[in-house]
Amino acid sequence: QVELVQTGGGVVQAGDSLRLSCTTSGRALEDSGLGWFRQAQGKSHEFVAAISWDGETTYYGDSVKGRFTISRDNAKNTGYLQMNSLKPEDTATYYCGARDFPTAAQHPTQYQYWARGTQVTVSS
Repeated sequence: QVELVQTGGGVVQAGDSLRLSCTTSGRALEDSGLGWFRQAQGKSHEFVAAISWDGETTYYGDSVKGRFTISRDNAKNTGYLQMNSLKPEDTATYYCGARDFPTAAQHPTQYQYWARGTQVTVSS
């Protein structure tokens, strides 16, 4: 059974930084592409970032480019989302997903495993 556990959410002020972590169990992370998505209250899911199994390919949503960085440490079975220069519009529940395939993907339907999500709140 594959399980993803997220940590690192919280309440910060605009301009602050946060790092989210996503640790997998039941599956070697090196076999999986990873992705981060978010959902703000009353809005649909939004793609944030994705990374291939080897870290060579990354994708970012337009709203986070230049501010967020996705990375991974396969030895620790953990992926990360470093969020800098946070804005109030980044407020959302953030979810990490893992795929049965090693490539990065930008649509949530391409992910088979999900963490429960963590809340990120950015105050102005």
